[in-house]
Amino acid sequence: MSDDSFIREVEEELRSDQLKGFWERFKYVIIGGAVLIVVSTAGYRFWLSHTQSIADASGDAFIEAVELSNAGNHADAIAALEKLAQEGSGEYPALAKIRLAAEFAKNDEAQKAIEAFDTIANDANFDLALRNVARLRSGLLLVDHGSYDEVNDRLSQMSNAGMSFRHSAREGLGLSAWKHEKYDDALVWFTSIIQDQQTPQGVRQRASIMLELLEGKGFSNSESETG
Repeated sequence: MSDDSFIREVEEELRSDQLKGFWERFKYVIIGGAVLIVVSTAGYRFWLSHTQSIADASGDAFIEAVELSNAGNHADAIAALEKLAQEGSGEYPALAKIRLAAEFAKNDEAQKAIEAFDTIANDANFDLALRNVARLRSGLLLVDHGSYDEVNDRLSQMSNAGMSFRHSAREGLGLSAWKHEKYDDALVWFTSIIQDQQTPQGVRQRASIMLELLEGKGFSNSESETG
């Protein structure tokens, strides 16, 4: 046997002895760690499954509430949505509150709907997009059920250039101003609708009609485009 072979065998024996010693000293720690990893993984998978199951149940409950509403069973839909708003999972409590406010409006409970939409709009826990939808809905309801100042308070910032709901906000503001005989304000809002190149055609046509009515009352803007 060469010296190199002998040295390698000695090194292998030493490593083997060291490994055995290491195992004897730390085997319970290693086994415990392995068990902990298995248990943790199983627990995490169970938690994911449980969470998904709850979310699926909330989704089913939301769909059932919408179907009740579509069938005209507004009282039952409201009860189901109120329960989901309290006990639901994920995004469904927020969606349930939005839908609940809409149910109040459909059920001719405008003041309750406005209060519900306002609550959502002012709740920082809600997603900003949902808050803006709620603010818009509240403002549009107030066109028929509130003052111009109340509508303006909710929709004026949403009417700014670049805002997602500016077309609807401007129309709501214009109609409220018209209703309360604030014709100068109405002229400004309907003109802004016409001048925005991205205004949807339906909104543009309605604004053109309102500008013609305003002109008949003696209020016109040479810069407006009613075509």
